[in-house]
Amino acid sequence: MVVIYSLHASKYNIVSLYEIFIKMINKVYNMGFNGIKFDTSVPGMIPWEIVVAYFILAPLVVYGLGRRLVKSSFTTIDFVYISIGGAFSVVWEFYMGSFIARFFPSSPFIGIEFWGRLFILLIVASLVRKPGVGAMSLTIYTLLADLFHYGFAGQPLYFIYEAFTYGLFIDAVIIATRGNLFNIRYSDSNGTSLKTKRVVLIAIEGTIIGILCAIPDPIFYLGFLNPLINGAIVNWVTIQFDVLAFMPGDTIAGILGALSGQRVARAVGH
Repeated sequence: MVVIYSLHASKYNIVSLYEIFIKMINKVYNMGFNGIKFDTSVPGMIPWEIVVAYFILAPLVVYGLGRRLVKSSFTTIDFVYISIGGAFSVVWEFYMGSFIARFFPSSPFIGIEFWGRLFILLIVASLVRKPGVGAMSLTIYTLLADLFHYGFAGQPLYFIYEAFTYGLFIDAVIIATRGNLFNIRYSDSNGTSLKTKRVVLIAIEGTIIGILCAIPDPIFYLGFLNPLINGAIVNWVTIQFDVLAFMPGDTIAGILGALSGQRVARAVGH
């Protein structure tokens, strides 16, 4: 009887340990990691395989081309510009811009905070004009934004998101122009018609950046990151509306940032 009891007791202990282990696994899974639920079952969300493929392939392609087409390395002054730009972007978005935004109606068509951030980033890009300036600027912005405003929940996903969407788009345009972003290398002493053409080209580059920067928040955040991290509902009507609503303002901010960046770069001797 003692032997039988011992066998039953050991079997009971094994079952109990197994149940405890399963409960711990479920608890960890439900808690997620650093506030990330990893919910990939939300109806309508972009399949995680597509997003992972983008965040692997896009940087490889863009920065691979960058190494071939723009052969230049970063200098100390470049890192100074990038650091100042990332810091001032945080100051604008969460302090100056948020204060100014109070005087405007809350609308998807109006993004005072983001417009200012895009404007600042384009000034920095015009001063550096090397592949990686966009990604590095957004990484510094995200780090400081988490330190002073958001907290680090959801990381490292937000670092990857900011650097390889907004930052990568700016870097892609730098690479497409072979480092001559906003026609800064060309002289203005070649006649009025050429000056006009250059202004038009600068405006086109700013427009492209503005349109591209209207995409990440609706598509990548609302369509994938928000449901993945928070389990939020995905509404593709809202996503499509936000893309169209963001484009006009972001385009104007892109054009103004491009024109101002060209002037600032010329003023400091670039």
